Formats: sequence, C-alpha cells, structure tokens
Amino acid sequence: MDQPEFVIPLWADLTAVGLGGVQGALFASGFRGQRRLDLLGVAIIGILIGMGGGLIRDLLLGVPPATLQSNWYLLVATGAALVGMLLAGVFQRVNRVIVVLDAFVIGMFGAFGTSKALALGLPMVPAVFVGVCAAVGGGVLRDALMGLPIAIMHVGSLYAVAAAAGCFVLATAAAFGLPLVGAAITGIAVTAVIRILAVVFDLSLPEQRMLYRRKVAAETRAIPVIRPDA
Repeated sequence: MDQPEFVIPLWADLTAVGLGGVQGALFASGFRGQRRLDLLGVAIIGILIGMGGGLIRDLLLGVPPATLQSNWYLLVATGAALVGMLLAGVFQRVNRVIVVLDAFVIGMFGAFGTSKALALGLPMVPAVFVGVCAAVGGGVLRDALMGLPIAIMHVGSLYAVAAAAGCFVLATAAAFGLPLVGAAITGIAVTAVIRILAVVFDLSLPEQRMLYRRKVAAETRAIPVIRPDA
C-alpha cells in the first residue's frame, strides 16, 4: 500500500535545525583547557549539529538535501549557534539545558527521517534505520570533527536506543493507520522521554567487556609481560 504524501513543513525542519544549532554551540562552549574553541569553532559545531542530521537523512534517501535547497537552513543554523554561545554564559547549569535540547533534537531528526522514508515508500525497518541515522548523525560528525570518542559507540545514556525506540513507535503507529504527523509527534515524545530518563537515572546498555571478560582474560594470560627492570 502506498504511503500518503508527506512533506516536512519548513518551520518544523528549521525548528530542528535551530535547536540543534543551539545545542551544538552549548556543547562546544562547555569545553575548557586544551580543548577550548574560539568563536568560529563553536559556530561550526553548532551548524554541524543543526544541519548534519538532515544532510545524512537525504543522502541515505537519495534525494536532494533539503538543507541546501533554501537559504534559511544555513542562516537559522548560524544564528542559533550564535544564540547558543550567548546562552552558554547565562545559564549556570548548561548540562541540563544540553540534555533537554539534545533529547528533542534527536527526537525531531529521527521522526522527520523516518517519516520522510516512509513517505518515499521504504519498508518499515529501513525507514527506522534512516531515522536513527538522521537522529545521531549530527552527533557522530561533531565527535569526529572534535577528535572525541564517538558517543554512540561507547557506554552512555541510551543515545541511539532512544532514537530507535521513537522511530520504531512512529513507524508502527503509521502502519496501523495513524497519520504521519500524529505518528511523528508520538515518536518525538517517546525519544525525548527515554533519553531524558536515561540521563536522569544513568541508564545504559551492558558494557561489552563485561560480557566477554572471561574470554579476554583467558586469552591475555598467554601474552608475555615485559618489565622495564628485567
């Protein structure tokens, strides 16, 4: 059955870009010591977070990137990054702001990616995959650019899991006949709630080395240890 036509409203896409720009700038502004960034560096990170998810989404779908089809995307991302730099000096507890913004940015990019994929006729599982990639893509680009460990590859607060859950709920709701707009709102809410609760209660997936500790220990016993005083 063909999916109904769905077009992401420009204001909604720009809202996600703007929130991503603010969140990225707040994240970058929080660095101290050797990792301090100048104004340009903070702005670049904000723009990357704001526009990265949409770029990855459209590249995966094989359609012209929406973020390059209008002047507003880059303007909003840049302006939001500048606002984020200003807010970084105002809020005393930036981390809480970052977490909340991050949760909604993940939810919005995931929902928009999955909705657009479904509207283009992709099956449910690939559509969820596209949504998750769009949700976490900006963060992956940010970490790679800054030389940080890729957040979704390490023990953390259910970053990608929250996105996957929201995208799956969206796709399931759409499969049962709920309009994509309503399904997208539901998916955003699910992602944001899971992400925020995971941070508040410090929830994460099991650490890989805990699952294979015995095997690794058995293998490393055979490796000779070279002591400097030998």
